[in-house]
Amino acid sequence: MPRGLDHIVHAVRDLDAAAAIYRGLGFTVGARNRHPWGTHNYIVQWPGCFIELVTLAEPDRLGDDGFSKLFGAFNGDFIARGDGLSMLLLESRDARADEATLRAAGYAASGVMRFEREGKRPDGSTVKVAFSLAFAEDRHAPDVHFAICQQHYPENFWNPALQKHDNGVTGVAAVVMVADAPAEHRDFLLAFTGAPMARDDGEGFTIDLPRGARDDDAGLFRGPVPQGPTGLCGGRATGSHALRRGWPCIRHTGCVGRGSGF
Repeated sequence: MPRGLDHIVHAVRDLDAAAAIYRGLGFTVGARNRHPWGTHNYIVQWPGCFIELVTLAEPDRLGDDGFSKLFGAFNGDFIARGDGLSMLLLESRDARADEATLRAAGYAASGVMRFEREGKRPDGSTVKVAFSLAFAEDRHAPDVHFAICQQHYPENFWNPALQKHDNGVTGVAAVVMVADAPAEHRDFLLAFTGAPMARDDGEGFTIDLPRGARDDDAGLFRGPVPQGPTGLCGGRATGSHALRRGWPCIRHTGCVGRGSGF
């Protein structure tokens, strides 16, 4: 069964400044959160999917565990090259089964890893949230990380009050990946998404998912790509003002047009 979009990671050097930019664009931004391995984040959410603004705020807390290596250190290295969208995560209803499927296909980059943290509601009260992740590897896109994510307390994470945005954006309609050779990524993306097929559309292809399409295109965004041939380049927002006031404005903050990130 195809996996829908869960979230996109936007890695930044100055987390508070990035959050201010999102607020200035009319997005509702949640509270600042901390991970045990030293990354901090802010969440911008819609029903069923979100953007995770993240920085490596406490590098001294990095360890030898999988989250430190595959999330913390990876995003720290990514930010050293410049801000951008660094990771794509798809939803999972059974992380262990999905990890086994990815491993059988030869794309698993980790076993299943679980972590928990406290989250904050808009009223300041705390709740428990927990996630199980399994990372996947596209060997033709080493500067981008992919993972599936299972939420164990979704009722504590999703919050309708945080899903209302002044700019009218109601969700993420698609994620766009720019590559010099889109065909090199087809087999991985089909295995990662669990989709049965990809639709060819000119220079690239589209994979339809239950929530959010995945576009792989040879040049949908033609900004400078100085750091490599492949990157997850951006997204298409949905909502009454999305085309005028939503996602396209973010292109000017440096989150697209780089070769090793969204």
